[in-house]
Amino acid sequence: MKKLLLPIAGSPNDRHAVQAVIRRFLNETALEVHLLNVQRPFSWHVSRHAPAGLRKAHHDEQAAQALAPAREQLDRYGVPYAVHTVVGQPAESITDAAHRLGCDRIVMATARKNTLTRWVESSVTERVVELTDVPVELIAGDSMSRWERYGIPAAIGALLAMALEMVAR
Repeated sequence: MKKLLLPIAGSPNDRHAVQAVIRRFLNETALEVHLLNVQRPFSWHVSRHAPAGLRKAHHDEQAAQALAPAREQLDRYGVPYAVHTVVGQPAESITDAAHRLGCDRIVMATARKNTLTRWVESSVTERVVELTDVPVELIAGDSMSRWERYGIPAAIGALLAMALEMVAR
């Protein structure tokens, strides 16, 4: 039986990875699916003023909201799954969970972005690929927004032009 880790962040692109797992299950029912949601920890400044129970309740609520659409889709097609939630850094937590659960593959959705945007932004997906020796299957998500397509490269270009102008003076 193959074990798949399906990290769910609560983004619209998650549905693409869930649909890929459902298609795989319909062709190969001997799959063990593990849904994982990673909640980022509160900063030290917030943590020292919020009781542990309140922080846990918040993380649990956020995880349930993020996982609900994926669980609904998997339930609709009768795909059995286990749910895991952790608080930590996303890439490291995904990698750790894949090893701890003995997963054969990590299935992740990734947004379609241009090279410049990927170069500027830090990506959980890229970090997972760097950290793990478990095969990672990337499922292409939705196309990027107009802002990501034109705005970010234009803003970066403007900043570079300003920096070059200042150096030239």
